[in-house]
Amino acid sequence: MDYQVNYINSDIKLSNYSGKLFKTEAAFNDHLLVWLISGETKIIQADESFVFGAGSTFLIPRNQLATIINIPKDDLPHKAVAMHLSAKRLRGFYNHENPTLKTSTSKIFSFHRHPLLESCLTSLIPYFEMQENFPENIASLKITEAISILRTIDKEIDSILANFEEPYKIDLASFMEKNFMFNMPLEKFGYLTGRSLTTFKRDFYKAFNVTPQRWLTKKRLELAYYQLTEKNKKPVDIYYETGFENLSHFSFAFKKRFGYSPTELQKINKNS
Repeated sequence: MDYQVNYINSDIKLSNYSGKLFKTEAAFNDHLLVWLISGETKIIQADESFVFGAGSTFLIPRNQLATIINIPKDDLPHKAVAMHLSAKRLRGFYNHENPTLKTSTSKIFSFHRHPLLESCLTSLIPYFEMQENFPENIASLKITEAISILRTIDKEIDSILANFEEPYKIDLASFMEKNFMFNMPLEKFGYLTGRSLTTFKRDFYKAFNVTPQRWLTKKRLELAYYQLTEKNKKPVDIYYETGFENLSHFSFAFKKRFGYSPTELQKINKNS
């Protein structure tokens, strides 16, 4: 089996992936702390990309749109420990603290190697081998330990962890022009722009005079065309960067829109 995942509890898991690559579109409801044991993780956002190698520890804040690509490397699987830091748990933690909140422009937090953080995450590994249910109070202590260590090694982290604001109503057109390549349900786009699904669809039509799905498909195909013709990228590298589920769906939609498959268009460009 290519993909395996073991849970200590619902908030702490160990994943192991040995296929070619594993891609997902994300805007997590919780902050996600990840310790990458082996393999490579690429995180693509609208205006920035990150690449993390074995030994890296990073935090993906909640409600951040991103394409996440997990890749086995050096004949080793993509293996990672992931810990969810929920708003409920963080509220409980910060009830006993008095954090100084600063405005942060960093979207993905990357942590330098630190013995406190490494020992905390390494200590979780034996627990995944347990056959009986892991005590919830001990799992809670491990998450609290991780939060305390993050605050010790990065003084800016409170600006993310102690921020409990929900998405507010923002300019829909600007947001969608920036984030159309992320293959999210319309409900999620609505939530991230501070709208119900019904209001999102209504405001979207006012802004673009077309339905969201038609507009998204058109924008993604136009971006793919640009990547093929101007950047000389391969179709297999383009489809997951432009919001398509798989290569065959991308090729079908591309040919329907432009009259050529992505591969055919590349051959035409090479011969011209």
